[in-house]
Amino acid sequence: MSGTSEALKPPADAVEPVRHPEAPAPGELLGAHYEHCFGCGEGQRHGLHLQARAGDGLSVTAEFTVQAAHQGAPGLAHGGILTTALDETLGSLNWLLRVIAVTGRLETDFVRPVPVDTVLHLDAEITAVHGRKIYSRATGRIGGPDGPVAVRAEALFIEVKVDHFIENGRPAEIEAAMADPDQVRRARAFEVNP
Repeated sequence: MSGTSEALKPPADAVEPVRHPEAPAPGELLGAHYEHCFGCGEGQRHGLHLQARAGDGLSVTAEFTVQAAHQGAPGLAHGGILTTALDETLGSLNWLLRVIAVTGRLETDFVRPVPVDTVLHLDAEITAVHGRKIYSRATGRIGGPDGPVAVRAEALFIEVKVDHFIENGRPAEIEAAMADPDQVRRARAFEVNP
């Protein structure tokens, strides 16, 4: 990363993270954390529909195909869409720790343009944990998983409890989510973290 801010550098006493014993197995599709999430949910018509898979250690991989609805300039992906793809991939790392966490800070470098109809191959990894802070990084490549880097990011996620969403979300969506047994099951799995 060029010019990474101090906020994204783990402190000296940060610990090396450990994969949760009940984390999804390498290669396992993680699924959407919320049906209406713009990044991963199938309930968003123009969403990214990003699908992440658990990788080895504390890593995930994902793919995202840039659609015409994701343009920022003629024939090219919007930078905010690419940042969303990175953020969603980084957020998927939380499945490996079995915690609920939200983005605290995200810094993105745009290395090269990403044309419409291009598949962006994403990979992310957790680098350190310090209390509720989770440090991570991701890259997005074009032309294949080993292709040239188009975008990269470093991030800081903050662990929260389900109450964070209940207290801050719009009531109609919170009530609908609480009425969905699958959504409640996913949330409860993360709330019980040894």
